[in-house]
Amino acid sequence: MHHFLEKASAMYYNGNPILSDEEFDALARKYRYEEVGYQVTDGIPHMYRMYSLQKVFNLEDIESSTAPMVRTPKLDGAAVSLQYVNGHLAQALTRGDGQLGRDITLKMEELVPNVVGIKGNLQITGEVVAPDTIPNARNFAAGSLNLKDYMEFRERCKELRFVAYDIQGDVSYERLSEAMNHLAQQGFHTITHFDATGYPTDGEVFRVDSYDAFYKLGYTAHHPRGAFALKEQKDGVITELLDVVWQVGKSGVVSPVAILRPVEVGDALVSRATLHNIEYIRSLNLEIGCSVEVIRSGEIIPRIVRRVDVEKNSS
Repeated sequence: MHHFLEKASAMYYNGNPILSDEEFDALARKYRYEEVGYQVTDGIPHMYRMYSLQKVFNLEDIESSTAPMVRTPKLDGAAVSLQYVNGHLAQALTRGDGQLGRDITLKMEELVPNVVGIKGNLQITGEVVAPDTIPNARNFAAGSLNLKDYMEFRERCKELRFVAYDIQGDVSYERLSEAMNHLAQQGFHTITHFDATGYPTDGEVFRVDSYDAFYKLGYTAHHPRGAFALKEQKDGVITELLDVVWQVGKSGVVSPVAILRPVEVGDALVSRATLHNIEYIRSLNLEIGCSVEVIRSGEIIPRIVRRVDVEKNSS
């Protein structure tokens, strides 16, 4: 399972996720998988490490912080770091594994101010997003940054936005909200000013506003202690697993497909769902005739997320 989660993680960072966030988180919890991100072999180091955020599904799960917090939408796109040296954009990197990313400087020159009125060395981190009128908007954003064809990227630029959510380096802002106001004056979209309506979001981010308090709280191996992502727990629909068939995909890979008792999920009638591979089936302990919970991952592909043991004597 760790090998499968590594593969799922790599596919996610390449912009072609094979698991939804809910499924990945559920499997990662079950198998105590803690590798956040994956190793980028041809990577360049970020000036400051890009941490992931601790995910919570309930505000009660949070250790209450007395420090005032900023609450912003969690944009669902591709995370990027920008390095400016004495006001000039010097380098832009994909998030990669948080420590090493791939160089996308030429592409990001099309999306962000190339010159800013801030001296010294600084790293601005943020999210490249596409509007959710585009099918698979998250994949579109991440995939655009991976394009080999520069002209095709320029074509896509009118759909893409870079939204800054942090700044580090030779700067001395007291609060995140103050920093974002300054970046907005420099011509950036910022997370505190950006209207996320019409863009894919994946919950909300709560972060301690004071930089001093935020850094004093420190970091775990994976997350800052002064911020967290509040995720929506998407409800699935319960139905019966009638059969499992094997089908050959376009790439020639044989994969299992669940045949389900037809059920409405969202606004679609679903009778089949992807099962990825035998390992995935085993991890969910599926068997013919059992009840399963189905979600539409990314609102497109139906997927089984868990087995549900229904009480036999319930009416």
